[in-house]
Amino acid sequence: MLTVIGSRPGRSGYCDGVNRRGFLKIGALGVGAFGLNLADIYRAEAAGGAKPSRKAIINIFLGGGPPHQDMWEIKTEAPKEIRGPFQPITTNVAGIQIGECFPKIAQIMDKSIVLRAVVGCEERHNSFQCVTGWRHAELRSMGGHPALGSVLHRLRGPVDKSVPPYVGMKTDGVWRDPGEPGFLGPTFAPFIPDGQGLADMKLDGITTDRLGNRKQLLSSVDRLRRDVDASGQLEGIDSYAQQAFDVLTSSKLVDALDLSKEDPKLRERYGDGKPYQFQYDGAATDSELILMARRLVEVGVRCVTLTYGRWDSHGDNEGLVRHHGVRIDQAVHALVTDLEERGMIDDVTVLVWGEFGRTPRINGNAGRDHWPQVSCAYMAGGGMKGGQAIGSTNRLGEHAKTRPVHFQEIFATLYKNLGIDPRTTTLKDPAGRPQYLTNMEPIAEVG
Repeated sequence: MLTVIGSRPGRSGYCDGVNRRGFLKIGALGVGAFGLNLADIYRAEAAGGAKPSRKAIINIFLGGGPPHQDMWEIKTEAPKEIRGPFQPITTNVAGIQIGECFPKIAQIMDKSIVLRAVVGCEERHNSFQCVTGWRHAELRSMGGHPALGSVLHRLRGPVDKSVPPYVGMKTDGVWRDPGEPGFLGPTFAPFIPDGQGLADMKLDGITTDRLGNRKQLLSSVDRLRRDVDASGQLEGIDSYAQQAFDVLTSSKLVDALDLSKEDPKLRERYGDGKPYQFQYDGAATDSELILMARRLVEVGVRCVTLTYGRWDSHGDNEGLVRHHGVRIDQAVHALVTDLEERGMIDDVTVLVWGEFGRTPRINGNAGRDHWPQVSCAYMAGGGMKGGQAIGSTNRLGEHAKTRPVHFQEIFATLYKNLGIDPRTTTLKDPAGRPQYLTNMEPIAEVG
């Protein structure tokens, strides 16, 4: 917890009440949250030529691999042991049907895009491909490809100096990695607002009034400079360090994470996802994280990643989909309509997907196993043309039949929605070589 000690100096204190140990905590400002000192982060942002933009991504990872044939394309012509128990329902777009567990999304199909034949999946139980677009082994010797949020941090910097550009909503369990900075290094890692990460954003035991004028605090910093430098615990104090204090004295991020400040009626629209079931060692169906994601992009976060549920349905696939499906249906419907009501829908891209699909044939435990041959995804917002179901699988849901969409195409689309040209934009890797953000074009059908 970040601590600024009160006004009474003692043997280990300084004249205006800043304890040396507390100051060093400010200097480090959340190693658990950012990986590095905030001043280092701001130096990196300045060097990268940050550009103002309010476009954002909310990336909802369905950890474990959701069953593609039970969501957006019910296989009505397949045998019972393949098609499963779910029925298709009509949507508000003529000719498009989706699974019965998604009645609310059916009401906003005109604002939605479902990708029925996502290809290029690895059979890996983690979020890596869903946050980077690349396979795990690529560029692994230098740290791997960075997550999209890290790329945004590097290319665009923060919208507001007191709000981190990349937030990962980490939850208990496996398959919930919010993303890694890869070869960009820890400066561009996501801020994780739980535990120590959130604690480091708060002033413990002192109000901003008691903190007083920042110049007084910085004058204490100046007096500490020689002592701190001699210890090797902090590499100087400069204008970037002052920006680090902006995070401490601003309530924007902490307020965004505080759902008690939200309208209770709106919270009810999103739901809470309870009672949590089928969680085991994975993430809960915590719908409040999705509301929190909207609040975060509203205050300037460029990319929010979160894991919703545990979709590894090796047993009782029907029970899992009925439980998880209606909850993600309610929360995504609320998110899309909420963004539209706030005039944010064209600037914020919503993406909902998992790492791979599930087997066409239902197994002996009434479940579906891993099936990396094809998967699915839901998209909305970002200025895209809604009301589309793109691609299809064959009669048994085994592989793409029409218009397969590759992971790389999805990420090219995300970058395009963010105002970044994936065909020309590169990042330099540690060897100084330019690396493209993707190797494919954006999805042409979404505009």
